[in-house]
Amino acid sequence: MESLLRNLRLDTVCQGAQCPNRSECYAAGTATFLILGTTCTRNCRFCAIENTPPPPPRDDEPHAIAHAVRELNLHYVVLTSVTRDDLPDGGARHFARTLHAIRSARPDVQIEVLTPDFQGNENALQIVLDARPDVFNHNIETVARLYPTVRPEANYAQSLTLLAAAKRLAPGTNLLTKSGLMAGVGETNDDVLGALANLRDHDVDIVTIGQYLAPSDAHLPVARFVEPEQFAAWEQAARGMGFQAVAAGPFVRSSYHAKELFPHRPL
Repeated sequence: MESLLRNLRLDTVCQGAQCPNRSECYAAGTATFLILGTTCTRNCRFCAIENTPPPPPRDDEPHAIAHAVRELNLHYVVLTSVTRDDLPDGGARHFARTLHAIRSARPDVQIEVLTPDFQGNENALQIVLDARPDVFNHNIETVARLYPTVRPEANYAQSLTLLAAAKRLAPGTNLLTKSGLMAGVGETNDDVLGALANLRDHDVDIVTIGQYLAPSDAHLPVARFVEPEQFAAWEQAARGMGFQAVAAGPFVRSSYHAKELFPHRPL
């Protein structure tokens, strides 16, 4: 996996975000491809990805990813990106080009996109949806009360609206929507239940909840380490709210076991 990614000059969020599950996922032949560069226009206090001016989008990146998907014989692909507020469409066309290239290489592949918020731009969102992803994922990351501390350049209501708009803008496609939360940044247990209810109110189908781990001493400190029993309680509550699939646990990340969380569809 690492050799192929290196030869094709491809990046994964597994590496950039210092995910603790890298070895497991690479051994299983899965990865979440990181497109549009490895530096971000935003500076969220929890994220390990660097906040420096990103380069122009790499024109051959969609075809390189399609080649990797074919070589690795992948059946389920996750695409994500840094936030590109410097681009008029937030990188939406690059997402679409990559989706089209993958489907040309492997028509039967299922694709999940994990996008930034596009600053709430529904035209950009429509560009991505027109390329027909199977799952549209956008992480709210934390509860509304903590946005000024954790995600000061983002907007909780805007993220929820984006998730609801994905269903509205892709009628008749059976699109599934997905979002994720970090625990351990200062939220209460009731805060998490409130965020889960907000996601269901916006018709989100799949949710992940994992433990926040500070990438360095310069990042937001961990406020608490959540007990496995509490993750299990949140998972049970989320299922009771009507989510089609839920993953909750200390090492759960947004793309962890993404293929297994894809509900009620043959793979």
